[in-house]
Amino acid sequence: MRQKILITRRPPTYLLEQLSAKFDVETWDFEDQPIPRDVLLQKIDNIEGLLCLLTDTIDNDLFKKSHHLKVVSNLAVGHDNIDVKNAQLRGIQVTNTPGILTETTADLTFALMLTTARRIIEASNELRTGKWKTWSPFMLAGRDVHSSTLGIIGMGEIGLAVAKRAKGFGMKILYYNRTRKKHLEEEHGMIHTNLDELLQTSDVVSILTPLTPETKNMITLNELKMMKKTSILINTSRGGIVNENDLVAALKSDMIFGAGLDVYEQEPIPLDHPLLSLPTVVALPHIGSASVQTRMKMWELAALNLTTALEGGTPPNSVWI
Repeated sequence: MRQKILITRRPPTYLLEQLSAKFDVETWDFEDQPIPRDVLLQKIDNIEGLLCLLTDTIDNDLFKKSHHLKVVSNLAVGHDNIDVKNAQLRGIQVTNTPGILTETTADLTFALMLTTARRIIEASNELRTGKWKTWSPFMLAGRDVHSSTLGIIGMGEIGLAVAKRAKGFGMKILYYNRTRKKHLEEEHGMIHTNLDELLQTSDVVSILTPLTPETKNMITLNELKMMKKTSILINTSRGGIVNENDLVAALKSDMIFGAGLDVYEQEPIPLDHPLLSLPTVVALPHIGSASVQTRMKMWELAALNLTTALEGGTPPNSVWI
């Protein structure tokens, strides 16, 4: 009998055809909404392979209902939506899609940095609403990015890609990471420091660390108070790393200059969330890796991980804890 797989969104047609040639495939075909929890719980018992998104919660309650599951292939680099520990205890492989989205996410991170610092959204709205009447010296004046100091929290692949872009802007690069990477310091001229010094010194703070129990609420009002009044905070990692209530308080009191956000504690972020009412916040709908080329490559790698595991091989990208 052919193994059964469930894909929690509809993949590109050519991949669906490739997978269907080997497996019995079922998909959730609503592109703009995640598979309902009750539907996922109902279907999980009959499948050997699950290809899921970061919007799907793959926890121990789900594993308890699965009696045939062999692999969970996550269409993302992060895997905080999956209970990896319990999956491994049950002999279920977990895979992700690292590397592919590094450069695309770094592009978005830098774009968000420039947009926030130079008040691009505010300026565009000023023009479109007819408020622009004349040129004046300090109208919508922002902050320079070139020659400023960039502090990167989390020096993984994306952190390094952002640092390389920052060098082209003549920025001084500080980084805070659990493990010091001296070879990167020598090669790229970056400086390792502690979190407090990074916050106190940087003109731009870019969060690029995974969400873990240790990094959850890493940035609270205490950390925001350390930052310069002229500094900006950029988060393209995971929402739970920044305490959003504290960030709202800091922005309302002009504790920092602004924030550029692509991720939130709750996604989609509620439209009545205070962050969305602040002109100094640039808010995007979690599009860090959203280029056509990158998303296609992510699908291909997720499908490869799934197929390899179900055929008894070692997937290219296994997650281990």
